[in-house]
Amino acid sequence: MFYIIDIIGTMAFALSGALTAMNKKLDLFGVFIIAFVTAVGGGTLRDIMIGKTPVGWMRDLNYVYVIIVGFFLAVLFRKTLDQLRKSLFLFDSIGLGVFTLVGIEKGINVGLNPIICVALGTMTACFGGVIRDILCNEIPVIFRKEIYATVCILGGILFFILKEFDVNDNVLYLITSFLIIITRFLAVRFKWYLKAF
Repeated sequence: MFYIIDIIGTMAFALSGALTAMNKKLDLFGVFIIAFVTAVGGGTLRDIMIGKTPVGWMRDLNYVYVIIVGFFLAVLFRKTLDQLRKSLFLFDSIGLGVFTLVGIEKGINVGLNPIICVALGTMTACFGGVIRDILCNEIPVIFRKEIYATVCILGGILFFILKEFDVNDNVLYLITSFLIIITRFLAVRFKWYLKAF
């Protein structure tokens, strides 16, 4: 289940990166690079921070294959995805929910404190998007007033609360990822923002 969640998150962020790059009118190579760094940027930072090298996507080529598939899907079905105006937002939200869990679990596996695990999960979820936005010449979403990293932190807190009640791991993953995705949707739908200075 954990591996499947990781693969889903990789695919979602690859699509998100590719769609952003195409909206910025980059060439095919540029679109692929943005898709790649969006999908693996957060995981690469996480693995380096916990001393797990070579990083995950270098040891398991399934991640690379998934990114390539996501890239081709985005290119081939761009018109369909463009008609679904919220497709970029959808894939980005799914990636947030999934990669937060992946980062938390990796932190747990190396024996880190829950607070650090939540921080690690948030970095895993957000850093690929930060790289994507910087390379596409935008202010990263995480640094704007949108509720973005905050939902990852809330999801991480819920994760450890439910873990204290011995909730089944698969149920735990589903509840936490859905909370992050749904909260992100609600924040955008009802315009919940952090105060900008």
